[in-house]
Amino acid sequence: MLADKETLNEIAAIISDLRGKTERLQELSGGMQCIDRNCERILAGVLMLELNISDACEFLD
Repeated sequence: MLADKETLNEIAAIISDLRGKTERLQELSGGMQCIDRNCERILAGVLMLELNISDACEFLD
């Protein structure tokens, strides 16, 4: 199932929000390793989502 451009833009916005919130959480952690490590894992997943969504957007252009 292919999504339309509007849906992909909404998905991209949500992914961007995930990145921002995760980075903010990392800032607030005060160096707590348990939070920092999990944030790094989340950010790795977010990066993969960013790459995938950019590929999908290019496909629709």
